[in-house]
Amino acid sequence: MMSTPEQPGLQTLAIHAGEGPDPTTRASAPNLVMSTTFVIDPGISFSADDLGPDSPFVYTRWGNPTVRQLEDKLSSIEGAEATMAFASGMAAISALFTFTLRSGDHLVMSDVSYAGASELAHDVLPRGGVEVSKVDFSDLDAVRAAMRPTTRLVYAETPANPILRLSDIPALAEIAHGADARLVVDSTFATPVATRPIDLGADFVIHSLTKYLGGHGDAVGGALLGSAADISVLRHGVGIHMGGVISPFNAWLVMRGLATFPIRMRAHAEGASAIARFLEGHPRVTRVIYPGLPSHPQYELACRQMANPSGMMTFQTANGEEMAQQLATKLKVVHYAVSLGHHRTLVVYLPTANLLRTSFHMSADQEASYREYAGDGIFRLSVGLEDADDIIRDLDQALA
Repeated sequence: MMSTPEQPGLQTLAIHAGEGPDPTTRASAPNLVMSTTFVIDPGISFSADDLGPDSPFVYTRWGNPTVRQLEDKLSSIEGAEATMAFASGMAAISALFTFTLRSGDHLVMSDVSYAGASELAHDVLPRGGVEVSKVDFSDLDAVRAAMRPTTRLVYAETPANPILRLSDIPALAEIAHGADARLVVDSTFATPVATRPIDLGADFVIHSLTKYLGGHGDAVGGALLGSAADISVLRHGVGIHMGGVISPFNAWLVMRGLATFPIRMRAHAEGASAIARFLEGHPRVTRVIYPGLPSHPQYELACRQMANPSGMMTFQTANGEEMAQQLATKLKVVHYAVSLGHHRTLVVYLPTANLLRTSFHMSADQEASYREYAGDGIFRLSVGLEDADDIIRDLDQALA
């Protein structure tokens, strides 16, 4: 995102958007407002249904100054009209499904998505009468074939967790809108530094704030971004009434992380590129998948759609489960742990058989496509902000 006279650059927005000096104390840094309630005039309605954009703060579940600052900042850096912040990424996903889908509706979803989202679509949505079709989103003909008159939502994740398969956002937007459906993109792995899905035609964007946007592994949160009209209805109908809102303290922590977010993403990508090249040449490593490598099966799409290849990669070795035990024992700098997007480097082994059994529930053809990226299992590596040479030395000694 380039700076223009009309639009500040991304780093400037990450620092200043949604913030300003406190009008009373003149504090430069944003305040943390932990109050659950606010002093109001007697004429203020005690119903969230009467809230409008200019209503005062009444109760923190309905709205909070610190959370509002975070939401405004996220809208600015993502290029969205509005944002609602949630207690977790899964809360944002659940709110989206609740908001957009009714009994008799149809959801077309990437057959490889964050496990929680995939399991929700498989285990919970059908109980409410929602039909779900899971499709390989790298096959646009398959996506077109899956569309129905009742399709309301097309749900993509790019790069897909955990295999880093990409989806062509403009092409998916054309397919979805041609069927009067809406496109949502989980852009957690890419972040707004790499990709701004709304600029490419998406109607909604989801982020796990726990990951790169927070960036420090100490705050859980999620966000759903879209049009002002959609987010307003969602805030009233789902956020307020179902209550999955973010804590002001976590919102404040995420804002602190966002101030350095563009700088961090450049460092993540720089380190990951060096580590990916190292792993690709390592004798114990049989394959590396990283959007910044020409060997990625969709490298052309990555170059076209991602301005930053991010810090996520996978690699494979022989006897993956045995190697997982070895890495967990021998690694010194890298933490053997789940999650991603933190300042620390994290690695975890994901056996294909377990994921297919618990999360993805694929057809034979879909399983074959998944195994093209994952084989019998992958190590998902989230490259942190340590010196790349130190991470490389640690991986080298642990793989030996």
